[in-house]
Amino acid sequence: MRNQIEFQVTGAYALFTDPLTKIGGEKFSYQIPTYQALKGITESIYWKPTIIWYIDEVRVMNPIQTESKGMRPIDYSGGNTLAYYTYLRDVSYQVRAHFEFNPHREDLAYDRNEFKHHNIAKRAVAAGGRRDIFLGARECQGYVEACEFGSGRSHYEDTPELDFGYMVHGISYPDETGTDELRTRLWRAKMRHGVIKFIRPEQCTHTRSTGSGSIKPFGPDRLEPADELYAAWFAEEGR
Repeated sequence: MRNQIEFQVTGAYALFTDPLTKIGGEKFSYQIPTYQALKGITESIYWKPTIIWYIDEVRVMNPIQTESKGMRPIDYSGGNTLAYYTYLRDVSYQVRAHFEFNPHREDLAYDRNEFKHHNIAKRAVAAGGRRDIFLGARECQGYVEACEFGSGRSHYEDTPELDFGYMVHGISYPDETGTDELRTRLWRAKMRHGVIKFIRPEQCTHTRSTGSGSIKPFGPDRLEPADELYAAWFAEEGR
């Protein structure tokens, strides 16, 4: 695809928290990254409200290993408490993603230049991302580099299929749905020969409303200087 990027993200630790384990104050990582976590990583590489990133697939390169650590998180009532967090250790993933223009952002229609965004995204991947990369949690630093999806050998190359059951797919925000509610999506994740192919958010049949919200406005006073010049040119050309 013309608007597709491929990159590899690695880290010493990752914590893609299973929400069921948060109830007791503990945190336990899913065995694989969620769609939303990979989308967040991709948005840290490059993002603007004009576009929506879609994660096509992820390739698990290293064996799935866990490590538990004793933590002292801040207690809701003040002070500290004790908890065990279970992290993934020594992780490496190859990711393939593409962007589409946000149909709910007519106010940014002038910025729908596929060539521009794709080239900026590729340069951002080569530079390791525009913002810090985190693998599910702030304490899990990640590192991004460009790669060719499918290159190298995955630890699960010879494993026909692994079923991870139902897990969180992601969260649907008002900016990307045009509605005034937040919805959490679930899906059944399966890995075949080390590769997990994600379904699109709208294909998730198990969803639940988890809150309300609204689309964040972007006006001329919030435009970057480069965007202001582009908007002026766009209006002058009558496009």
